[in-house]
Amino acid sequence: MAKDGRATGRSIFDVLLVLEAALFLILTRLALFALPFRRISPFLGVHLQTSSEQLSSLTEWCARRVGRGIHFAFLRLPWHSTCLVQAIAAMMMLRRRGEASTLYIGVGRENETFGAHAWLRSGQFIVTGGDEKDKFKVLSSFMQPGRRASIPDSEADV
Repeated sequence: MAKDGRATGRSIFDVLLVLEAALFLILTRLALFALPFRRISPFLGVHLQTSSEQLSSLTEWCARRVGRGIHFAFLRLPWHSTCLVQAIAAMMMLRRRGEASTLYIGVGRENETFGAHAWLRSGQFIVTGGDEKDKFKVLSSFMQPGRRASIPDSEADV
Protein backbone atom coordinates (compact mmCIF):
# COMPACT_ATOMS: atom_id res chain seq x y z
CA MET A 1 0.00 0.00 0.00
CA ALA A 2 1.19 3.50 -0.75
CA LYS A 3 1.78 5.96 2.10
CA ASP A 4 -1.23 8.03 1.04
CA GLY A 5 -3.58 5.05 1.53
CA ARG A 6 -3.94 4.01 -2.11
CA ALA A 7 -3.40 0.37 -2.97
CA THR A 8 -0.54 0.00 -5.41
CA GLY A 9 0.37 -3.38 -6.79
CA ARG A 10 -2.03 -5.08 -4.38
CA SER A 11 -0.82 -8.43 -3.24
CA ILE A 12 -3.25 -11.07 -2.06
CA PHE A 13 -1.95 -10.44 1.47
CA ASP A 14 -2.89 -6.75 1.28
CA VAL A 15 -6.36 -7.60 0.00
CA LEU A 16 -6.87 -10.20 2.75
CA LEU A 17 -5.64 -7.73 5.40
CA VAL A 18 -8.14 -5.07 4.29
CA LEU A 19 -10.95 -7.65 4.15
CA GLU A 20 -10.06 -8.82 7.66
CA ALA A 21 -9.98 -5.21 8.90
CA ALA A 22 -13.36 -4.48 7.28
CA LEU A 23 -14.84 -7.60 8.88
CA PHE A 24 -13.57 -6.65 12.34
CA LEU A 25 -14.77 -3.04 11.90
CA ILE A 26 -18.25 -4.33 10.97
CA LEU A 27 -18.37 -6.85 13.83
CA THR A 28 -17.16 -4.28 16.36
CA ARG A 29 -19.66 -1.68 15.21
CA LEU A 30 -22.50 -4.20 15.44
CA ALA A 31 -21.41 -5.33 18.90
CA LEU A 32 -21.20 -1.76 20.22
CA PHE A 33 -24.59 -0.97 18.70
CA ALA A 34 -26.35 -4.08 20.05
CA LEU A 35 -24.71 -4.57 23.45
CA PRO A 36 -24.00 -2.28 26.40
CA PHE A 37 -20.30 -1.56 26.90
CA ARG A 38 -20.30 -3.41 30.24
CA ARG A 39 -21.03 -6.63 28.28
CA ILE A 40 -18.20 -5.98 25.81
CA SER A 41 -15.52 -4.76 28.22
CA PRO A 42 -14.64 -8.20 29.70
CA PHE A 43 -13.53 -9.29 26.21
CA LEU A 44 -11.19 -6.30 25.83
CA GLY A 45 -8.62 -7.63 28.27
CA VAL A 46 -7.37 -6.82 31.75
CA HIS A 47 -8.92 -3.57 32.98
CA LEU A 48 -6.62 -0.76 34.17
CA GLN A 49 -3.47 -2.60 33.06
CA THR A 50 -1.04 -1.73 30.28
CA SER A 51 1.16 -3.88 28.07
CA SER A 52 4.93 -3.49 27.86
CA GLU A 53 6.29 -0.67 25.75
CA GLN A 54 9.15 -2.89 24.63
CA LEU A 55 8.55 -4.58 21.33
CA SER A 56 10.38 -6.66 18.81
CA SER A 57 10.74 -5.64 15.18
CA LEU A 58 8.22 -8.37 14.28
CA THR A 59 5.67 -6.91 16.71
CA GLU A 60 6.21 -3.41 15.35
CA TRP A 61 5.86 -4.64 11.76
CA CYS A 62 2.66 -6.46 12.67
CA ALA A 63 1.23 -3.43 14.52
CA ARG A 64 2.04 -1.09 11.62
CA ARG A 65 0.46 -3.48 9.14
CA VAL A 66 -2.72 -3.84 11.21
CA GLY A 67 -2.93 -0.05 11.58
CA ARG A 68 -2.64 0.40 7.80
CA GLY A 69 -5.27 -2.28 7.21
CA ILE A 70 -7.72 -0.61 9.61
CA HIS A 71 -7.08 2.80 8.05
CA PHE A 72 -7.47 1.51 4.49
CA ALA A 73 -10.71 -0.36 5.31
CA PHE A 74 -12.06 2.61 7.31
CA LEU A 75 -11.71 4.90 4.30
CA ARG A 76 -13.67 2.54 2.06
CA LEU A 77 -16.57 1.57 4.30
CA PRO A 78 -19.84 3.42 3.59
CA TRP A 79 -20.17 4.65 7.19
CA HIS A 80 -17.99 6.39 9.73
CA SER A 81 -16.26 4.09 12.22
CA THR A 82 -15.54 5.90 15.48
CA CYS A 83 -12.16 5.82 17.17
CA LEU A 84 -13.47 3.22 19.64
CA VAL A 85 -14.61 0.92 16.83
CA GLN A 86 -11.23 1.27 15.08
CA ALA A 87 -9.26 0.64 18.28
CA ILE A 88 -11.26 -2.46 19.27
CA ALA A 89 -11.09 -3.87 15.74
CA ALA A 90 -7.30 -3.37 15.63
CA MET A 91 -6.98 -4.92 19.10
CA MET A 92 -8.87 -8.01 17.93
CA MET A 93 -6.63 -8.28 14.86
CA LEU A 94 -3.48 -8.05 16.99
CA ARG A 95 -4.90 -10.53 19.50
CA ARG A 96 -5.51 -12.97 16.64
CA ARG A 97 -1.82 -12.64 15.77
CA GLY A 98 -0.72 -13.16 19.37
CA GLU A 99 0.54 -9.61 19.86
CA ALA A 100 0.12 -7.59 23.07
CA SER A 101 -1.69 -4.27 22.99
CA THR A 102 -3.38 -1.72 25.21
CA LEU A 103 -6.64 0.08 24.45
CA TYR A 104 -6.88 3.53 26.06
CA ILE A 105 -10.08 5.49 26.57
CA GLY A 106 -9.58 9.15 27.37
CA VAL A 107 -11.62 12.26 28.02
CA GLY A 108 -10.83 15.87 27.30
CA ARG A 109 -12.32 19.31 27.36
CA GLU A 110 -12.16 21.80 24.55
CA ASN A 111 -14.10 25.08 24.39
CA GLU A 112 -16.59 24.20 27.15
CA THR A 113 -17.43 20.80 25.63
CA PHE A 114 -16.28 17.39 26.75
CA GLY A 115 -15.07 14.80 24.32
CA ALA A 116 -13.88 11.22 24.41
CA HIS A 117 -11.30 9.38 22.37
CA ALA A 118 -9.94 5.85 22.12
CA TRP A 119 -6.55 4.73 20.83
CA LEU A 120 -4.58 1.51 20.67
CA ARG A 121 -0.90 1.01 21.49
CA SER A 122 1.26 -2.01 20.78
CA GLY A 123 4.73 -1.60 22.23
CA GLN A 124 5.60 2.05 21.64
CA PHE A 125 3.67 2.18 18.36
CA ILE A 126 0.23 3.83 18.34
CA VAL A 127 -1.82 1.61 16.04
CA THR A 128 -5.00 3.74 15.85
CA GLY A 129 -6.07 7.13 17.17
CA GLY A 130 -2.59 8.55 17.61
CA ASP A 131 -3.30 11.93 16.01
CA GLU A 132 -5.71 13.02 18.74
CA LYS A 133 -4.47 11.16 21.83
CA ASP A 134 -2.44 14.03 23.31
CA LYS A 135 -5.60 16.11 23.74
CA PHE A 136 -7.12 13.57 26.15
CA LYS A 137 -6.43 12.35 29.66
CA VAL A 138 -6.53 8.55 30.08
CA LEU A 139 -9.65 7.49 31.93
CA SER A 140 -9.42 3.73 31.42
CA SER A 141 -7.26 1.10 29.75
CA PHE A 142 -7.59 -2.53 28.72
CA MET A 143 -4.56 -4.75 28.18
CA GLN A 144 -4.39 -7.77 25.89
CA PRO A 145 -1.26 -9.68 26.93
CA GLY A 146 -0.72 -11.53 23.66
CA ARG A 147 0.78 -14.98 23.23
CA ARG A 148 4.25 -13.84 22.16
CA ALA A 149 6.79 -12.42 24.54
CA SER A 150 7.47 -8.79 23.64
CA ILE A 151 11.24 -8.97 23.88
CA PRO A 152 13.26 -6.36 22.04
CA ASP A 153 15.53 -7.72 19.29
CA SER A 154 18.69 -6.83 21.27
CA GLU A 155 17.59 -9.02 24.21
CA ALA A 156 16.28 -11.84 22.04
CA ASP A 157 19.73 -12.44 20.54
CA VAL A 158 21.39 -13.02 23.92
